[in-house]
Amino acid sequence: MNKVVDKLEDWKDIFIKNIPNIAIALIVLVIAYFASRAMNSIVNKTIGKKIRQKSVRDLVSRVASAVTILVGLYLAMTVLKFDDTLKAIVSAAGVSGIVIGLALQGTLSNTISGVVLSFRKNLNIGNWVETNGFSGEVIDINLNYFVIKEFDNNMVIIPNKTILESPFKNYSLTTKMRIAIECGVEYGADLEMVEKLTIETIKHNFNQDKIGKEVEFYYTEFGDSSINFLCRFWVDSENALEKLKAKSKAIIEIKKAFDKENINIPFPMRTLEFTENHRLNINEITNSKGSVN
Repeated sequence: MNKVVDKLEDWKDIFIKNIPNIAIALIVLVIAYFASRAMNSIVNKTIGKKIRQKSVRDLVSRVASAVTILVGLYLAMTVLKFDDTLKAIVSAAGVSGIVIGLALQGTLSNTISGVVLSFRKNLNIGNWVETNGFSGEVIDINLNYFVIKEFDNNMVIIPNKTILESPFKNYSLTTKMRIAIECGVEYGADLEMVEKLTIETIKHNFNQDKIGKEVEFYYTEFGDSSINFLCRFWVDSENALEKLKAKSKAIIEIKKAFDKENINIPFPMRTLEFTENHRLNINEITNSKGSVN
């Protein structure tokens, strides 16, 4: 019993002796708490203009807030001279962090990739992109996945890690897109007239002077049924859907212009010629199989 009383007396003396340090530690913790809240708000406002994803903004601000709290806790434990306890906590946290990191390797990788993608200036919500075999509008860049809305309104969810490690094409980085149309005309057509008519049709429907580009026209090959050509021009467009609409309009207008001038766009055909030596003898066929009534 005396030993217990002596121990309590020792603790009381230690407590009284450390009252100033305890007071300072409490003040440090209170300051750290309010500083963490202020840090949360400041970081959220600071990165709000750069990161449109609320989930990512919340993550960054919470990390900043947690770091502030940890710094305050470290200072408080230093004031209380809990160096040995602090070392033990740090060691335990290090081992636990390794175990947790290995267990959540895929999730953490996607989360970090999401943060990195959010800071990229060449990729934002609303952009029209093509990546990993999918093409569409970027709807969301979350902490774990990347959402694309395709032409047919289907949503494609791709892990952030996959996006970060794969090349992607962003159609929204430029307001100009080049369209290529391949076609063919009959062998009897006036090729110079075809070229002039095609270029005039494109210029009439798509203002190339405004864009500052020229219409390109090249004959490419003697095909089986036609002489083929390639026509390239530019349009004001920020996504693949507008490009597809412009290409469709160009095909319609070129077909109308060709029909008006009686220029034929032939479909694949094969001409069979029979000479006297290869003419079929019906009598020989019927005699070999029997008589025909």
